[in-house]
Amino acid sequence: MIRYDLVCENEHFFESWFKDSKSYQKQLDANEIVCPECDSSNISKSLMAPGIPKKTNTKNSNVIANSSSRSINDAIRKIRDEIKKNSEYVGDQFPEEARKIHYNEAEMRSIYGKASKKEITELVDEGIDIIQIPEIPDDKN
Repeated sequence: MIRYDLVCENEHFFESWFKDSKSYQKQLDANEIVCPECDSSNISKSLMAPGIPKKTNTKNSNVIANSSSRSINDAIRKIRDEIKKNSEYVGDQFPEEARKIHYNEAEMRSIYGKASKKEITELVDEGIDIIQIPEIPDDKN
């Protein structure tokens, strides 16, 4: 599954999940994606960026770890470990290798590695399905 942040012609932002980028494109071409606010079918992808909180010294901005956030972190860690166990690490060659696989220039397989924000955006714009593996704050402690 892939999640896209979308925007309609009236600048209403919303998100939607798709099986893959081809499913998104097929639904978009058939005008099956509709803005939940204005029913417009003139939809495009919005720029997607990870939500990174700003650093601040105020007490109100502190996040309190509770059992729910620990459960979420444990689930993310488990998913990440499964991806790594069942995929080939290609390091900094990730964007190049992902393109080779997408364009049938290399064997189809699951890979993971490193890519800059710019490289990730370019891959998504090319219609290459990727999943970003989130870092968990606990992992850096």
